[in-house]
Amino acid sequence: MDERDLINEFLAHKRLAVVGVSRAPRDFSRRLFRDLRNFGYEPIPVNPEAAEIDGVACAARIQQLDPPPSIALLLTRPEVTEQIVRDCREAGVSIVWMYKASGRGAVSQQAIDYCEAYGIRVIPGYCPYMFLQQAGWVHKLHGFFVTLISGRPR
Repeated sequence: MDERDLINEFLAHKRLAVVGVSRAPRDFSRRLFRDLRNFGYEPIPVNPEAAEIDGVACAARIQQLDPPPSIALLLTRPEVTEQIVRDCREAGVSIVWMYKASGRGAVSQQAIDYCEAYGIRVIPGYCPYMFLQQAGWVHKLHGFFVTLISGRPR
């Protein structure tokens, strides 16, 4: 399966854990969380520092979600991602998307290696907005430039 097929499979799931969504209402991760809800997804916030995000009960760890989702979007720092993928394995998550727009994002080579060793499929980078049909032109433009520069999956 190529990377674009994996992204399409990920986006075909409607219920997903959003790990590391911020408590700050104006943070990018909160906007993405809200947009996922508006686009028909059921994002479940995971943040050990929050009781709720935008009125949705928040879990401290992905293992607390019942039933556990099969996919997780990681919006964490790379050093935190390494623990989160272990949590994902324990919870039975089959696909993780390590968010990245600029900088390192949530991507960690150690976390990727762990996922590959334990059969968790990984999308190591990219911003989901670039692939969401409902996203606006700014995100499509971002995706276009990423394609030109790095050859992202089409």
